[in-house]
Amino acid sequence: MRGGADDLDERFAAFVRGHGERHLRLAVLLTGDWHAAEDLVQASLIKLYQAWPRLETEADPDAYLRRIVVNTHRSWWRARWRREKPVAALPDGAGGEDMADTHAIGLQVRQALATLPRQQRAVLVLRYFEDLPEAEIAALLGCSPGSVKTHAHRGLRTLRELLGDDWAQPGVNLMPAHERDRG
Repeated sequence: MRGGADDLDERFAAFVRGHGERHLRLAVLLTGDWHAAEDLVQASLIKLYQAWPRLETEADPDAYLRRIVVNTHRSWWRARWRREKPVAALPDGAGGEDMADTHAIGLQVRQALATLPRQQRAVLVLRYFEDLPEAEIAALLGCSPGSVKTHAHRGLRTLRELLGDDWAQPGVNLMPAHERDRG
């Protein structure tokens, strides 16, 4: 097919425009740091771009990129490549009072997540942010579904201890959407 490279590049660019923000949020939750997350997503997108021509047309590039992000983060963590820590203060220009509360809550949750062991943090992010089933998380992280359950239980228990009673209020639900929907 002539012009296939231009079509592939345009499909890749469209994919990044449509899904890049979601993967950046995933990376922020995994790393606990906005700048490290941007680096992680950029490195992951480079890997995806290199594999893009070989992806099957039926393949889900979203799931493939998620796997790349998680695996790249794991390899960075193992190499201790990043040593940055989240900051305690909100950046200037956070917006109005409602936005300030939203940012403060987000910062509080990210800081609490950053204190968890990396495996527990990865499980919680994939389970509650990405809303993935235990079997898929286990496959992504290379562990058993039972291990995923254990990490999720321990991580949630630690988060509840760190965040205190404010998170036991009605409306604050840490259950994945697919489990809430079961009724």
